[in-house]
Amino acid sequence: MCTRYLTPSAAAIERFWQLRPGQMPPWDPVGVFPRAPGPFIRRAVHETLPALEPVIGAWGLIPFFAKEPRVAYSTFNARFEEITTKASYEAPWARGQRCIVPAQSFDEPNWETGRNVWWRFARRDGEPWGLAGLWNAWTDRATGEVHESYTMLTVNADAHPLMRRMHKPDPKSGPDEQDKRSVVSIERADVEQWLYGTTAEAAALVQPPPTETIEAGPVGGR
Repeated sequence: MCTRYLTPSAAAIERFWQLRPGQMPPWDPVGVFPRAPGPFIRRAVHETLPALEPVIGAWGLIPFFAKEPRVAYSTFNARFEEITTKASYEAPWARGQRCIVPAQSFDEPNWETGRNVWWRFARRDGEPWGLAGLWNAWTDRATGEVHESYTMLTVNADAHPLMRRMHKPDPKSGPDEQDKRSVVSIERADVEQWLYGTTAEAAALVQPPPTETIEAGPVGGR
């Protein structure tokens, strides 16, 4: 799972995803942690023609059944294998509430030395990541205030040459049963399919980032 990442600037988000200049709410590059605000991109909710819109929301999806906007349990990562069965995510997935989370880089823990060494993952081409996510808009019944929120999808990465090296091993599971997790990268050419396609078409894009796209190493090094 991913628990921290760095966003691109507002201008970089507009340029890479071809948004209108000034469409992105003011945003400077910042590190985002669970429950903190961060930008995401979705298909425009109130537009009749296909269009993208950037939104600022809380990293940690607020499900429809929540009693308050700050949920007590973890919803910042959603296992794709459980996306149709988990109450927090099944409705957003069925309704096509898919989004892209812009990230300049993301961090993952590496325990190969027996202790946590944070590794930073950037794109080899220097462009931002577009990480796959789901969004939801939760309305406070008492005040009418709308709270936007999102989650990142994760997928099994046991077979991925690099991502399988991340995260602390589970001593209760064998070496081939670790269920190492990875974020999902949506390439720019696949944005339309991810945001506008059917659930089956979107599901076909759910996989770890290709190894050749990744530039990674310990934070503070390469």
